Amino acid sequence: MNFVKMQGAGNDFVVTEAAGDERDWPRLATAMCDRRFGVGADGLLLALRSSPAEIGMRVFNSDGSEAEMCGNGIRCLAKYAVEKGLVKPTDGRFSIETMAGVVSVEVNGEGGRVDRVRVGMGVPRLTPEDIPVLVHRETPLVNLPLEVWRGGAADVSAREILPVTCVSMGNPHAVLLVTLPVKDFPLEDVGPRVAAHPQFPRGVNFEVARVIDRKQIEARVWERGAGLTLACGSGACAVIVAARLQGLVDDVVDITLPGGTLTLEWDGKGIVYLTGPAVSVFTGYWLLGG
Repeated sequence: MNFVKMQGAGNDFVVTEAAGDERDWPRLATAMCDRRFGVGADGLLLALRSSPAEIGMRVFNSDGSEAEMCGNGIRCLAKYAVEKGLVKPTDGRFSIETMAGVVSVEVNGEGGRVDRVRVGMGVPRLTPEDIPVLVHRETPLVNLPLEVWRGGAADVSAREILPVTCVSMGNPHAVLLVTLPVKDFPLEDVGPRVAAHPQFPRGVNFEVARVIDRKQIEARVWERGAGLTLACGSGACAVIVAARLQGLVDDVVDITLPGGTLTLEWDGKGIVYLTGPAVSVFTGYWLLGG
């Protein structure tokens, strides 16, 4: 099976073409994404035929679970589709079908090459049912107190209340805004506990973010199904929504993650736009059953 290894702001993927359900994609994703025995990636992206859009996308995390949406992944798939001739953009634009719905993309580059992609990631969903989160509270869910127990010890010292803002960008997110540098937050410990928290019936992606000024944010992400990643496109979208709901940022913000910087746009009402790089790393061939 031919594939291309790609990355967007350090969030890396194995990208291949598929007809649909002809393979055990969860098992294949786990094998190919293994960083010691496989290609190594945060996820497997499938380029598919689509009737409502020019092309379709499915995303499988490195643990084999399927994600509804992936902002960095969709930029990589857009680059792949254009450079492989699978789509012919009109004025640089075309649409991609995802499990979260059809999204529009705009590609930029020269000589048939795509370097940056702007994605209309949709209108953020803020109700508990849409995220989903098991809570009865007025929307939006800003600074929702989330009880987290560290280290598994059932004592008061191990209990921590995190004020998270909950957002769906087609997939669930919980955003924690902090005042200290995000590198100092114990994400490796807290991240998996939030991601599997029982208040989120489908799990949740967890972002810790610090507002530097009205146009700059720094963030780190623990992704449901992939763990600690260098970037998360839909997570960056959730971060700007959380910060803007609290009046902390303007409509256009640069969000710096360990893998690079993404540009986010949100007017507080409509579609969130995500712009960032898409890079091909290498091509290869995977021996099925090998």
